[in-house]
Amino acid sequence: MVPSLEPVDRPVALGEQVYDTLRAHLRDGAIKAGQPLQEVQLATQLGVSRTPVREALARLASEGLLVSGGRSYMVPELTLADVDDIYEVRFLIEPAATRRVAQRTADPAVRAPIEAALAEARAAHRAGDAEAFRESHVHFRSAWLSLVPNRRLVKVIEQYADHMQRIRALTLDDPAIRAIVLEGFQRVTEALRAGDGDAAAAAMRAHLVEAKRAFVTAVGLDKATA
Repeated sequence: MVPSLEPVDRPVALGEQVYDTLRAHLRDGAIKAGQPLQEVQLATQLGVSRTPVREALARLASEGLLVSGGRSYMVPELTLADVDDIYEVRFLIEPAATRRVAQRTADPAVRAPIEAALAEARAAHRAGDAEAFRESHVHFRSAWLSLVPNRRLVKVIEQYADHMQRIRALTLDDPAIRAIVLEGFQRVTEALRAGDGDAAAAAMRAHLVEAKRAFVTAVGLDKATA
């Protein structure tokens, strides 16, 4: 081995960049349900060849964020059964992950990003700023997820959260829903301050229950069972 050699910097693969770009647009609601996504058009818009676009679309479809429709892909419409399935998974894994995080967050320095995101959410809610609240929502999730020691668990959490994110981006325009989300953040943070894993898990589950109820009502899926 030559001792003077050092690892070279490798740019992020083009397919990964296309995937990240499309995923971000799915999360913020810029790509609507039912809107066709075609390789040629996307490749032209992104200034890349069709291959990385094809790879990114196939990857998003494998994660359930897109469905194939002949020669194109599209964002699927979520049914009540879809929401039930997604939240069943979230109920199982997110409280467990929060319990693990609480082992560390009694330390104010470790907890600081969570507290900062909560403060952002409070300020945005008081100001009636939906866009800022959406940003604080992202920051809060990122702050506590960054403390989860099992990165495979984080990947699963993020995948299933993405299924809801594109519509959550729209429902957070409602001040009543923002109030529900903010209350959930506050309860989770209180438990994390105390370093109480069981309380943190319970608070996260209660937050998810309320979030699911508000989401289902906001998008009219509750009428499907009426």
